[in-house]
Amino acid sequence: MAEETKTYGLVWFLAGLGVGALVGVLYAPKSGRELREELASGAREGSDYLRNRTRQAAEDMGSFVDRGKEQMNQYVERGRDVVDRGRAQWEDFVERGKTFVTDQANRVSSAMDAGRQAYRTTVGTSEPSNE
Repeated sequence: MAEETKTYGLVWFLAGLGVGALVGVLYAPKSGRELREELASGAREGSDYLRNRTRQAAEDMGSFVDRGKEQMNQYVERGRDVVDRGRAQWEDFVERGKTFVTDQANRVSSAMDAGRQAYRTTVGTSEPSNE
């Protein structure tokens, strides 16, 4: 609703501007030739102004796009760094896990060997000899 009001306001403003220009032309103290020259000069100036503003806007947009690309590249690089660190941590955790499992397997194996040796020693001394 507020947008329609703004649109109507802009239309009425432009209509008033046109009527004001028409009244100004009708009551102008200059001759037709002077008025035409002045209008042509104003049109050229307006055209030049628009051309310059368009060029400036294109340059600004180009620099904005360049900054956006640069920032995106920085974000991508940070993301790669995070992924690489995560991968390194994961590999470290896996290696620690392998080492832990190997150490535990060696301890269990040593304990079993010690238990067998103790059993053999105990069984060997408690058996009566048949001599």
